[in-house]
Amino acid sequence: MQIQTSEFKKGLKIEIDNTPFRIVEMSHIQQKRRAVVKVKLRNILTGSIAERTFVSGDRVGKPDIEEKEMEFLYPDGELLYFMDSETYDQIAIDSNLIEDIVPYMKENEQVTVLFYNGQPISAELPQFISVEVKETDPGFKGDTVTTSYKSALLVTGGTVMVPLFLNTGDTIKISTGDFTYVERVKK
Repeated sequence: MQIQTSEFKKGLKIEIDNTPFRIVEMSHIQQKRRAVVKVKLRNILTGSIAERTFVSGDRVGKPDIEEKEMEFLYPDGELLYFMDSETYDQIAIDSNLIEDIVPYMKENEQVTVLFYNGQPISAELPQFISVEVKETDPGFKGDTVTTSYKSALLVTGGTVMVPLFLNTGDTIKISTGDFTYVERVKK
């Protein structure tokens, strides 16, 4: 199946030279009586960024990518094990493929696993996750101004900058787009 440049949008997955990419940014430009589309692409397999320019009307391939909701079971050395909640099939993914999200994954949490040509290549967390703060400097009564931040270690092993009023044991909501603090979760 082919995708035309008129169908391009941020987040769309395309295939160029048998390599799957995700469109990160794009812009339409008028050059010498023809329209062109400049796109910034992220290689889904390696994470590297590339820039390409397409003439309006160009076509690219649609990659054989499947997304499945799976449950993160446990880590075992370099491998992370996931289970399909419908079929109970288990798969292992090399932690190096998803090293950016590993410090924020909790066991038994639902994630979206990407398969390319039937092979697992990546995993994505939900847009927001709730995680308990394992360790941070103590907060003080009256520290409610959110313009100052401190580092907090999470129970999953990741770190995030949080407002001064948060304490060890608090549960916080994190945006997984850039792993930033959103709000404290009320118990």
